[in-house]
Amino acid sequence: MFVLAVLLVILGAFINPPTNIYMSSESRRLGGVKQTWVALEDVAPVMARSAVAAEDANFCQHWGFDLVAIKLAIAQGSSRGASTLSQQTVKNVYLWQSRSWVRKAMEALITPLVEAIWTKRRIVEVYINIAEFDEGVFGVEAAAQHYFGVKPSQLTATQAARLAAILPSPKTRSASRPSNAVRKRTRQIISGAATIRADGRAECFES
Repeated sequence: MFVLAVLLVILGAFINPPTNIYMSSESRRLGGVKQTWVALEDVAPVMARSAVAAEDANFCQHWGFDLVAIKLAIAQGSSRGASTLSQQTVKNVYLWQSRSWVRKAMEALITPLVEAIWTKRRIVEVYINIAEFDEGVFGVEAAAQHYFGVKPSQLTATQAARLAAILPSPKTRSASRPSNAVRKRTRQIISGAATIRADGRAECFES
């Protein structure tokens, strides 16, 4: 099992995953989904910074688990904010969506492998290409077209931040018709993306 996991992670470092368990399930339910893979160099850099700022601002400073965020979440009695971008990528690529202890255990085993074998840039690239942005809309290419009618390379700071703002709940939030809560979160992400660029916390996936 361990050898198989290592082989799958090695393959994932070079081969773009064509789909995942959740995407396949949604495709069967909806009769198809929208997703087109796009290389990170063909995405506006502010999109990657926005995704990291929204989900895991310390992404460049940990090895897959943000211990500070985990301790804070435990102290607050909440799991929100403890899951890193690396963990979310592992879940989306290799596992399923339920909150079972089995999935969590597998996630904890695979995440260090991904961190050891993939580059940080690769993790971000895979994450933004398989994240769900609306019902049946997966990946930044489909999301940019769906919400704004532009290529991912043309996304503005506000558009990128809006896409990042809806990621926690893409089926109940809209990037093109943002609620007040999404607008507020967008402003926070714009500020956060600028901050991690200025203080060097974006260097690991921009170099």
